[in-house]
Amino acid sequence: MSEQKEKHRKQRLGEVVSNNADKTIVVRVKRRLRHPLYKKVVTRYKKFYAHDEQNAAKVGDAVRIQECRPLSKLKRWELVEVVGG
Repeated sequence: MSEQKEKHRKQRLGEVVSNNADKTIVVRVKRRLRHPLYKKVVTRYKKFYAHDEQNAAKVGDAVRIQECRPLSKLKRWELVEVVGG
């Protein structure tokens, strides 16, 4: 059992809203859902703090992030790739 198994980790696609901190980005993830009673499509947003080792992402970039171990009080995600800008 010396080989390591790759764990399945959640991934999210979002937009960088802040990169002021060193090696940290704030990513806003959008999800659309139908209201259970009124059936209107509603947009919900959530912010995630993600680790960006190379400071590669800029504000406005579309990025893919994935779960990782806790890196600080708020950071539980890491940058996988910058999708577009």
